[in-house]
Amino acid sequence: MAKPKTKSKSKGSTSPGFNKAVQLLLHLTAVLQFNYGVYIFHNLDMPNTVPFGGKFKFLTFLCAIIQALYYTVSLVNDFVGTNELTPKKPPAVRRFKDWLMATLAFPVAINVGVTFWTLYAIDRELVFPKVLDPVFPSWLNHVLHTNIVVFIVLEIFTSYRSYPKRSQGLTGLAIFMGAYLVWIHVVKHYSGVWVYPVLEVLQLPQRILFFVAVIGFTLSLYLLGEFLNNTVWAKEVKLAKRKIN
Repeated sequence: MAKPKTKSKSKGSTSPGFNKAVQLLLHLTAVLQFNYGVYIFHNLDMPNTVPFGGKFKFLTFLCAIIQALYYTVSLVNDFVGTNELTPKKPPAVRRFKDWLMATLAFPVAINVGVTFWTLYAIDRELVFPKVLDPVFPSWLNHVLHTNIVVFIVLEIFTSYRSYPKRSQGLTGLAIFMGAYLVWIHVVKHYSGVWVYPVLEVLQLPQRILFFVAVIGFTLSLYLLGEFLNNTVWAKEVKLAKRKIN
């Protein structure tokens, strides 16, 4: 007797090894903590800081907004979009989710986390002076500089995303980082003080090298995210390329 045909599970299935409940829990937890972190940080009265530009002059704050936005979009996608691995016609919310993760959420989060803790280990006064300890809760510090890395790495392993063309992704990230460097120079021009103490101790040639290194490091993180996605989801990437071709 001929065996009945069984439907393939590769089409329309969610991320292997993790069910929808796990994805939903991750996104909901991230939405709550990062939105709350943005709210608390925005209303924090920080001593010895330049009022011009508010909290928006800090890359940490902008990164937290990006993370809050990304996980909010992801949560919306969980309900009204799709978590299929390779949907034929992904809805707009899924396309925006994938683009945001690849272009900004992953590279900026890793940049902020690695840069902050590296400089903190060298000399915390360069990035997080002790004068902030009485007003800046340690839990908030970890939400903004540690959890952003932990959650974005978990996201890499629990949700597949379709990366944009490399030139488009790198261009979007370069525009964001370039705009931020222009912005902190605007803050310096109108306030007379650099946003970060580390910039105060660097001479002009050193600052130029520092900015070039930051841009180069951030762009390399885009490539790292793409590599991790292609490695963790190798089968899905091959399937997606077959559908395109």
